[in-house]
Amino acid sequence: MQVICLEEEAFFVLIDKVLLRVKEAEERSWKWITPEQAMKLLDISSKTTLQNLRDENAIRYTQPRPKLILYDRESIEAYLSAHSNKKH
Repeated sequence: MQVICLEEEAFFVLIDKVLLRVKEAEERSWKWITPEQAMKLLDISSKTTLQNLRDENAIRYTQPRPKLILYDRESIEAYLSAHSNKKH
């Protein structure tokens, strides 16, 4: 068995990276995501652009209560795939 020694600062940097990866993996498993997550996934910064995609039925969404709109992660991924540059 090998023992690995780390400096305290390096240990905490490693822990932060592990926690970030766990959080990202957990978020990827969510079916419905927030507008902020949708914008990040689509690589857009405008809420208007997100609303236009919603209005054009380009991506699915739900509004479970007033002032709460959630977006379907799978429909966003499908939209991105359909609009990707398919050159080899």
